[in-house]
Amino acid sequence: MVTKNTYIGVLLISTSLLIFSCKKTKEDVVNPQPVAAISAPASSYDNEMPTNWLKLHLFLIKDTPGYAPPVAARSLAYASLALYESVVSGMPQNMSLSGQLNGISGLPQPDSTLEYNWALAASTSQYTILREFFKTTSDKNQVAIDSVRKFYEAKLKVGSSDPTIERSIRLGSEIALKIFEISKKDGGQDGQVANFPANYVSPGGIGSWKPTGSQVIPLLPYWGSNKTMASENLKNNLETPLTFSFEKNSAFFAEAKNVYFVSQNLTSEQKQIALYFADGGGTITPPGHHFNIANIIVKKEKATLDKVAEVFVKVGLSLNDAFISAWRGKYEYNLMRPSTYITQSIAKTWSPFLTNPPFPEYASGHSTAAGATVEVLESIFGKTYAFEDNTYSPQYPNRKFDNFEAYGQETSLSRVYGGIHYRFSCDNGYACGRKVAKNILNLKFKK
Repeated sequence: MVTKNTYIGVLLISTSLLIFSCKKTKEDVVNPQPVAAISAPASSYDNEMPTNWLKLHLFLIKDTPGYAPPVAARSLAYASLALYESVVSGMPQNMSLSGQLNGISGLPQPDSTLEYNWALAASTSQYTILREFFKTTSDKNQVAIDSVRKFYEAKLKVGSSDPTIERSIRLGSEIALKIFEISKKDGGQDGQVANFPANYVSPGGIGSWKPTGSQVIPLLPYWGSNKTMASENLKNNLETPLTFSFEKNSAFFAEAKNVYFVSQNLTSEQKQIALYFADGGGTITPPGHHFNIANIIVKKEKATLDKVAEVFVKVGLSLNDAFISAWRGKYEYNLMRPSTYITQSIAKTWSPFLTNPPFPEYASGHSTAAGATVEVLESIFGKTYAFEDNTYSPQYPNRKFDNFEAYGQETSLSRVYGGIHYRFSCDNGYACGRKVAKNILNLKFKK
């Protein structure tokens, strides 16, 4: 088993062994002037630094109590936004998202007459945002965050003048701090310490969610009211679920019976899929899994810093809004889990292959996030991009996919195989995620 200390040591040692190859030779401004004429462009830096910061971020999600999937998606969104905004002025074809996102404006901008080291600004932004979002993590993890900062600060400043180093660090820090201050107003602040608010009372009624374990208060019941990144995602992108019914000739009964039938005939491959995509407690969670796919691909493509920043921010903003949308549906419809339905109407002693999470059923968060991720990655890398998922190596064998849709569908259907979602919950959630991501992609990233 890889321990926390082992991980941190491997991260720091491996990065120190890499050959230095990063640099090859006041008010809101939505479209800042590029500083490329003075500064080396963001495209002149490689992907080592941002992908290693992401690895640490995913580790912190796994190792910090309270980082449930919606909370994890939120931290990844703001970190990716800080990354993008810290380098966008070094991307001549791109535009800042300041003033385009819901409630996010007034981000600091660089002085177009001065030189900046975009990689140094970006690294500082990641350090600053992680320190703010993970104040509740362990002391050892805090040391790890600071160690990665020191490593990249020493590495990336080579070749830059002292004034350039100072202003680049200041820019990255100021952008991250401004973004963090804005994040306090989105409704999700400190979600990691309030997963199960004691003041919430679950509504009753026929077909409503009932606890399936010892956790009586459901997870993050107010999360669906959070402010989305895209204003368009404030709208409900989720279809109404099937009308609830215990009648044996109803469409709802047929859906529950399908879950039961699948569970009684699970193949070894379906069990493996259910376990592989469980992404439960003590893991990097579903949004972390999707981000790891993005990380795998940008490294495979040898993407430069500018490309990584654009990929990450599109994935991050989409996942944030996808989880808000899914959680909005969960507490608006408050639908019971298949296990409750099946034990009441089909088989009294039945239990799902996976353990039920402590919150209402509709819609599947896994599926909603998968749909959003697929929409983004297809828009960037195309619909026929083949890749290999090594997220849980060596615990589980790597999984190979011919395209993003195959990955998304397998992620979504894993919840039916696990017995914890109806098929319509997965299908509708997946479609919702695609709509959410389209609204993110409709923002103006390019000039």
